[in-house]
Amino acid sequence: MHPAAAWWLAIRPKTLSLAAVPVLVGNALAWWETGQFRGTVGFATLIAALLIQIGTNLYNDARDFERGADRPDRLGPPRASAQGWLHPDQVRRGAMLAFLGAFCLGVWLAYLGGWPIVVLGLLSLGLGYAYSGGPKPLAYTPFGEGLVLLFFGVAAVGGSDYLQSSQLSQQALLAGTVLGLPAAAVLLVNNDRDREADLQAGRRTLALQLGPLGTRWLYAGFLFAPPLLWSLAGPPPGAYWASLALIPGLILVRRFWRLSPGPAHNLLLGATARYQVCLGLLMIFGLLAAPL
Repeated sequence: MHPAAAWWLAIRPKTLSLAAVPVLVGNALAWWETGQFRGTVGFATLIAALLIQIGTNLYNDARDFERGADRPDRLGPPRASAQGWLHPDQVRRGAMLAFLGAFCLGVWLAYLGGWPIVVLGLLSLGLGYAYSGGPKPLAYTPFGEGLVLLFFGVAAVGGSDYLQSSQLSQQALLAGTVLGLPAAAVLLVNNDRDREADLQAGRRTLALQLGPLGTRWLYAGFLFAPPLLWSLAGPPPGAYWASLALIPGLILVRRFWRLSPGPAHNLLLGATARYQVCLGLLMIFGLLAAPL
């Protein structure tokens, strides 16, 4: 495989929307709250979030291969280290470069936003490393979905809103929860697919703890709760647009309930990520279409 193609697959482009959508919604919410938007700040926030996601994906690629959790015959999409497309050391260096880029942007954003952005940036970088690194990787625990909800939802929306408006509103916390739940659902699908491999690798993911039935009920909650929450408690009068996401949500939940753990989960994983994009776009449309 050409190195450029290997690197493209290694960063897992289908997952990058999970980092981008909360930032875009946070910026749209700040515009709704203040009527102002700083494009340079918004763009820098978006790139920093994407770099953290890319760094996390690359580090996970290398470390899971080295720990024996990822093998060439894995059920999920092929990984660069496991397939031998790239050496794990190369992938790890790529992760460090991505984290370094995010750190450099974070320094400027911290100058603008003060100590709350410093804390948020350092925690986000630390999470990106701790997810797969260290003696007790977070990816091997039942807490992965909760951390995704917190950092790829509440923190991402809240931080983006704060950088634009210099305040952290209740609406930002709500929007972060709304977008963090389907992001957590993506990880839940991933872990449901990898039940057997994770068990052999010594992981204790939430999917393993809940069992197949509990995992399916939780997935349904992760998809149905967000549009209902935003429609009922989001900024009027445009919040009701989010309820349209219940239609694709119902389709995805039905698909998940009929699947057995295996490669078919890969298509559902991508569809769940697109569901979050759909929900985020509906939220943005409601915010931009609503009067200030």
